[in-house]
Amino acid sequence: MEQLIASGLAEYGLSSAAAPALARYGELLIEQNRVMNLTAITDPHDVATLHMLDCAALPDCARLQGKTLIDVGTGAGFPGMVLKLLCPTLSLTLLDGLQKRLDWLTAIAPQLGADGVTAIHGRAEELGLDSAYREQFDFATARAVADLRLLCEMCLPFVKVGGRFLAMKSVDCGEELARADAAIRTLGGKLAGCHDYAIPHTDVRHRVVVIEKVSPTPRQYPRRWAKMQKSPL
Repeated sequence: MEQLIASGLAEYGLSSAAAPALARYGELLIEQNRVMNLTAITDPHDVATLHMLDCAALPDCARLQGKTLIDVGTGAGFPGMVLKLLCPTLSLTLLDGLQKRLDWLTAIAPQLGADGVTAIHGRAEELGLDSAYREQFDFATARAVADLRLLCEMCLPFVKVGGRFLAMKSVDCGEELARADAAIRTLGGKLAGCHDYAIPHTDVRHRVVVIEKVSPTPRQYPRRWAKMQKSPL
């Protein structure tokens, strides 16, 4: 995996210095997945490309050095842990609703040389109302399958004015993005652009939707999850 990752990072114009740690991350993921449901992707080639190199496209959309980032619904650590390994000065917070996943990520972080990683167990729609986290981050990321209107309501409240929400999506999300226009504006955001990319060593193309936070999110957001699903903005 290390050689594959190093080659892919070079295609992105990134240093290969993180390739050994990313490969080790992949190995630990495959090993842990035997006893915990972390990923449906278990082939080493696919882990290297569809996880590590997919997430490694994000630094082309944002200057992460010395910034703060919250990865909402991090799951097995994607994209947050990959970004931390690529940019060690990034202050990373991993948010997830399953404590077991966070325990595993916290345990492996020192093995990967990832210092200063914070793990928070909780629900985004609740913590987004907490002054300790609300509008405290330069960046928020999400790699979830949820509709962009819901992702914006869960993630934009965490982002400082002047910061950005980076949503990982498919390249055919045009209609979804159009539907999310009102939600983005309501929550204090503005579409800053879309970054399409090909994952090295695959025929897969993905998109990062970049949403800039231009004004504070109104205090009534985020709403409860059931309300978001029933009545998307």
